[in-house]
Amino acid sequence: MRPCISKIIGQRSSFRNFVSLANSAITDHFPCKGSEDRDFIGGKIPGPLSKSYVTSVATHAIDSPKDNSVSDILVDSFGRKHTYLRISLTERCNLRCHYCMPAEGVELTPSPQLLSQDEIVRLANLFVSSGVNKIRLTGGEPMVRKDIEEICSRLTNLSGLKTLAMTTNGITLANKLQRLKECGLDLLNISLDTLVAPKFEFMTRRRGHERVMKSIDAAVEMGYNPVKPINVRFIEFMPFDGNVWNVKKLVPYAEMLDIVAKDFTGLERIQDHPTETAKNFRIDGHQGTVSFITSMTKNFCAGCNRLRLLADGNFKVCLFGPSEVSLRDPLRNGADDNELKEIIGAAVKRKKQAHAGMFDIAKTPNRPMIHIGG
Repeated sequence: MRPCISKIIGQRSSFRNFVSLANSAITDHFPCKGSEDRDFIGGKIPGPLSKSYVTSVATHAIDSPKDNSVSDILVDSFGRKHTYLRISLTERCNLRCHYCMPAEGVELTPSPQLLSQDEIVRLANLFVSSGVNKIRLTGGEPMVRKDIEEICSRLTNLSGLKTLAMTTNGITLANKLQRLKECGLDLLNISLDTLVAPKFEFMTRRRGHERVMKSIDAAVEMGYNPVKPINVRFIEFMPFDGNVWNVKKLVPYAEMLDIVAKDFTGLERIQDHPTETAKNFRIDGHQGTVSFITSMTKNFCAGCNRLRLLADGNFKVCLFGPSEVSLRDPLRNGADDNELKEIIGAAVKRKKQAHAGMFDIAKTPNRPMIHIGG
């Protein structure tokens, strides 16, 4: 069981400050590990030695499905097998992060048009029975849903599902985490963009830094990840409607790597799974890792195994593609499972080989991230 403790968006306003803060901010939570515990793969990137650093998701390889374990409906025209489904449970969120939505918020889909618990479980079962073995619950903020425990419990019982994960901002997590664990939630990402409370309030336009830290402590205390490596994950700023994206705000992967390498000694590339979205590194003298999600400057489309079910029931095969198809409408109009699978399969077959690139993406209408799901 692995919690993810934070992500950092690659925007120029905060990146360098975060790298500096990472040197000392979390020593008490995650102490360094001796050299006798290191087992590294790849070449080292030299840099000054630092004592500690901050956190995000402890990555792990997604099991490679056997050739006969994935239905043809989840295989696209380029041979990619889609075994990972991200389900957005709600468009609502208790934060207003700059990179996710405009300050005034966004127009939300009326509640009757959002998927019910039964509809979520039925659609999830179609994907799992076709070969999906990992589901991640997202939002908005998934903890906003009052039936989150019941959803987790029902999804855990789907035959063939190996991993049930959730990405949360941690604001309300601490009080419900024990119950979620009992309901089968076995992989947890807690997003935290800064360790400095005033900066947290600036970036999220809300208070709550202490509550997120409390949730992180609770996750560790409950055994989600008391000893596994902690991972700092830097994510390139991405264009979505309403987040005021500009290429000048983007800190590209190469520059991020250079900045980190100057402050941390012995960065060493880890051999990643073919479906991994992040480029992962270990650090000499530390038990944790640092990763970069390079969606804009060095995409990972060739190994993509991800599909998205939005809160309103639309099905999306690419985060950056504007194309969506409704599964809610045919479901509510009486479509049987085979008919729904045909719709899913047709959409998967239309998936492009790669996204259009950051300049074309920025000019292409796409919904705000809060609508799509994290």
